[in-house]
Amino acid sequence: MSTTDPLTIRRTLIDLLLETGSAHHHAYSATDGADPDWPIWYADYVQSRLNELLGSALTRSELVYLFVMVEKERAAQSPAGAWADYYADFFLQRYGAMRGHMPTAPHK
Repeated sequence: MSTTDPLTIRRTLIDLLLETGSAHHHAYSATDGADPDWPIWYADYVQSRLNELLGSALTRSELVYLFVMVEKERAAQSPAGAWADYYADFFLQRYGAMRGHMPTAPHK
């Protein structure tokens, strides 16, 4: 993504998260979307697009951890807003300012 406009990035991130939620629910329609390992599925689904959007180099493992963290935080705070907005703000607060400045994986 070439834009650096924070509002455009936020909107695109919210759209990506909503798309992910919908795709996950569809993939797990037999269980009405129930999946105790949903952070793993979400991480796989968003990794490349989220990294492109944030200019980051987050691994699948890091994303699984972050999805677990953001959901625990959101559940504890019980915010009134939509989950995708909360998640987008979570990622942007942590990684938005680092756009284009994320280190690559260490080389051995």
